[in-house]
Amino acid sequence: MIREIDLAFIKLHILYHAEKEEVYGLGLIEELGRHGYALGPGTLYPTLSKMERTGLLTSESRTVNHKQRKYYRITPDGTKQLAKVKAKIGELYREVVEGKDE
Repeated sequence: MIREIDLAFIKLHILYHAEKEEVYGLGLIEELGRHGYALGPGTLYPTLSKMERTGLLTSESRTVNHKQRKYYRITPDGTKQLAKVKAKIGELYREVVEGKDE
């Protein structure tokens, strides 16, 4: 169960950061590492691909220092999904952490 929750949190982090600015794989691995996620390319890149296939992200390939790098941005659907999840997180936080049942 913890793995599933962690993966959901990782996806939320990706959407959050992709809403703020373009993101790329290594940058996300480093950012997620600051939040305590030890994530490798074998987990991150399939997750990004799936999020792109399901319409949450778009990508653009660019050459940086003679290497191809894929940059991701949130889509309008991804923005809507993120807003819904933020509301649910707020409700869950108030109930579970603050102990405020509504």
